[in-house]
Amino acid sequence: MPEDDCFLHGMTGIECVQFVAQLSRIPAIEALRRSHEILDFCGLAQERYRTVETYSTGMRQKLRFAQAIVHDPPVLILDEPTSGLDPEERVIMLNRIRVLARDHGKAVLICTHILPDVQSISDSVVILARGRVQVSERLSELSRPAEPSLEVRLLGSSECFVESIRSRGVPIESRSDGVLVLRGAPDELATQAWQVAEQCGVGIRSLTPSRNSLEEIFLKAVREGDSK
Repeated sequence: MPEDDCFLHGMTGIECVQFVAQLSRIPAIEALRRSHEILDFCGLAQERYRTVETYSTGMRQKLRFAQAIVHDPPVLILDEPTSGLDPEERVIMLNRIRVLARDHGKAVLICTHILPDVQSISDSVVILARGRVQVSERLSELSRPAEPSLEVRLLGSSECFVESIRSRGVPIESRSDGVLVLRGAPDELATQAWQVAEQCGVGIRSLTPSRNSLEEIFLKAVREGDSK
């Protein structure tokens, strides 16, 4: 899937996708059938007979995606697949990619600078800096913090909760975004957090084991690349 437009002026959406399918030696009738099916999947069913010049930026992005998958490739290479999409369409596009990988067995390689997209759908990550591979690892391993901890979000005042947790000998940190970070094994801390919350009369909005953000991992890799 290229980052730039790939179509002939004057062609409709369905003609563009069919043309690409036929370039892959798919017979015309089968190419047309697949093109209709793929445009439905990509959310362009209502716009298939419009000329591409009338498409918005987001529509053209979905058209490029349709062109990339119409010939049913086993490997998909996607360059900035969510570029130009609004927040809702971005989520939908990522779900389409998940479906192709999970339900259709596609190997998907995504090249992007939108790190939340990578963190939400990727199994493995490769980070390049200064033309060199700085990181190549499964995302689950990269996200695991050096020191285990639990992130707690409360409903109500945190003062009693913080004091009570500290009295139990649990190291706790209060972040600027209101999240409380408890240091230690998440499973054990979760039990204590519920007990203390009940004692203090506050609710717990969420309990989440801490994870390294991909942004932190990326910035660290870039700094290390610059120092070499």
